[in-house]
Amino acid sequence: MFSLFKKKAFFSAEENEKMVDAIRSAEMRTSGEVRVFVESRCSFIDSLDRAVEIFSDLKMQETVLRNAVLVYVALKDRQLAVFADTGIHEKVGDIFWIETVNIMLSHFNKENYAEGISSCVNEIGEALAQHFPYDKELDKNELPDEIIFGR
Repeated sequence: MFSLFKKKAFFSAEENEKMVDAIRSAEMRTSGEVRVFVESRCSFIDSLDRAVEIFSDLKMQETVLRNAVLVYVALKDRQLAVFADTGIHEKVGDIFWIETVNIMLSHFNKENYAEGISSCVNEIGEALAQHFPYDKELDKNELPDEIIFGR
């Protein structure tokens, strides 16, 4: 079966590339992992609960140092969350995550979604690099860098 209607992409190719580049740049300096998940709606569930669900589905808790971070965005419902595994969360605490979300929101309020996500990923990358620096002997890219697009 096919559809006569083409689904509109969330981001342009350039915006998508910018966000993936931010992920790759962040991960070049750390053993940590960052993933971005974008979907239209976050219906009938809190955005943080949805982020936890996705984090688990993507098996992000299986990184060796428990230092993976998920940036979750539901564009049409205007909801977002950042969820981090225990390794990095114990290092930076709640205030860091609140400030990181606020950076993303400042861009989102101007409808600069790709810039907001990229800025958020850059901030997360800085924290990961500080607490989990890259070790060329041991580190490998444990999770894909591409943005995941949900429903």
